[in-house]
Amino acid sequence: MYQARYSDFHQIDSSEQLRLSEILGAFSYALDLTEGQPAGHSIRACWIGTQIAMALGMKGDALRDVYYAVLLKDLGCSSNAARVSKMFVGDDRKLKHEFKLLGPQPEDFGAFIGSAVGVDADPETRDQALANLVENAGEIMTDIMATRCSRGADIARQLRFSDDVAQAIAHLDEHWDGGGLPLGIAGSDIHLGGRIALLAQIADVFYTARGKDAALAEIRNRSGSWLDPELCMLFGKLSDSIGFWEELALDDLPEQLWALEPADQYIAVDEDYLDDISFAFGRVIDAKSPYTAGHSERVGMIADKIAEKLGMDDHRRRVLRRAATLHDVGKLGVSSAILEKPDKLDAEEWQVMQSHAVHTTDILGQIGVMSDMAMIAGSHHERLDGKGYPLGLDERSIAMESRIITVADIYDALTTDRPYRSAMTSGKAMSILHDELDVAVDRQCYSALQELVEQGQVT
Repeated sequence: MYQARYSDFHQIDSSEQLRLSEILGAFSYALDLTEGQPAGHSIRACWIGTQIAMALGMKGDALRDVYYAVLLKDLGCSSNAARVSKMFVGDDRKLKHEFKLLGPQPEDFGAFIGSAVGVDADPETRDQALANLVENAGEIMTDIMATRCSRGADIARQLRFSDDVAQAIAHLDEHWDGGGLPLGIAGSDIHLGGRIALLAQIADVFYTARGKDAALAEIRNRSGSWLDPELCMLFGKLSDSIGFWEELALDDLPEQLWALEPADQYIAVDEDYLDDISFAFGRVIDAKSPYTAGHSERVGMIADKIAEKLGMDDHRRRVLRRAATLHDVGKLGVSSAILEKPDKLDAEEWQVMQSHAVHTTDILGQIGVMSDMAMIAGSHHERLDGKGYPLGLDERSIAMESRIITVADIYDALTTDRPYRSAMTSGKAMSILHDELDVAVDRQCYSALQELVEQGQVT
């Protein structure tokens, strides 16, 4: 079994060059999970969008802004997941997937409501949801889109991108004819990056679900209504090129996309920038549920303070804090219907919930500079007695960093409101942790946390 050692942790050398595209491209798989899209959707859309931008003659910063706007177009997608699940009474990931396959006409949305809302709910709940949507559909959809677009733009800025990238993400759901949301702006008032991103999104969604002919038909059908007609014409020409669709299906498309990153291909990604990236995606994670607002940041902070008490050096603590902040990135692949359920999860739901730890390991494991903390973050539900998940590790193979995250995670979860109970006091939380000593909770980590609570450094 693997147990992390201090020497395993990668430290960036001042002469080392890192691809920002590769780091954020790996995180884009988490966004695909949240939107219920096949893995690699954001990367394929980015490749399509970049081809369009280059055909338009875009270069340098302008091309780079489109590249990242399309790759990260779904940064705000987790922020409306809980509301989608509640309003439509179902699995938000499935609902979002089906929603993106709707036709462009208002009646298509009406048919979607009739067929998708509350399919697994009792008749009374379904009827109430349908009535609410019929009466308030415009207001509900505007709010849902506004939350997604504004949050995505804010996180793009936190990731140090330009206002052009942020604005393009904010305009993703606007339509050429003014019928989009949330602003209802039209034509060239919509940021060019947003226009390209929407076209690329539609092209890939229909291509992966129904094939290239369906993708081309949807682009034609939405030209002049949803989509910029000039961009649609350009896309038609590009898609006729030999190898366009074949290249989109290649296994090494991600590597080809990284090579397309324009301007300064190797942007300076230092330790501070990695912190910003971790904290930004911590916000994406926490937006998935109203009950987890600030959870990732707090777990990162608590873990860092415990590590300091235990005498860890600065770099080891820094890596740990990133891992702790990102420990729940895999929950982006869990439906809000499960995350928000006030009752006990059934066996199938519990299996889905447990899968988030595997997703966390997989996502972080794709990022070269963060791969050393993938196992650390993904092991926060392992137990010293070997009865945890996903691997059933025991005290012989669980790293100290994972033990710290476990204690920090449990403590913060216990002291905040959850769908199934109210927040506990610090004393009650510490009592529960004490009962798990040497079973699920490491004794040294517990003692360090106890000191922090008594000193008022952790509340």
